[in-house]
Amino acid sequence: QVQLVESGGGLVQPGGSLRLSCAASGSILSIDRMGWYRQAPGKQRELVATITEGGTTNYADSVKGRFTISRENAKNTLNLQMNSLKPEDTAVYYCNADGVTIARGVRRSGFWGQGTQVTVSS
Repeated sequence: QVQLVESGGGLVQPGGSLRLSCAASGSILSIDRMGWYRQAPGKQRELVATITEGGTTNYADSVKGRFTISRENAKNTLNLQMNSLKPEDTAVYYCNADGVTIARGVRRSGFWGQGTQVTVSS
């Protein structure tokens, strides 16, 4: 029904920048909330940032001031601009979509992308 595909991960030195993108496709009329989560080796998946259809954002304390989340509702795309990257930002980053209207009166949640690896290392 709904597919999420992330792109933009890679290897970057500490202090560098990366931009992640996520494209949602399928039977989509609207998406209430989209977000980025990450999971480092041996750790639980954690929230990085979320954004509502109206543009309200929420960030983890660890990324405030360094990461910026944005979306284009008409294109069902989500972005994450990551600046001043630190080694502790190393993780697999996942795109998430909740409150997806797939037909009139039909909403679904819990859609995830396959993840993209971000490695911050010198």
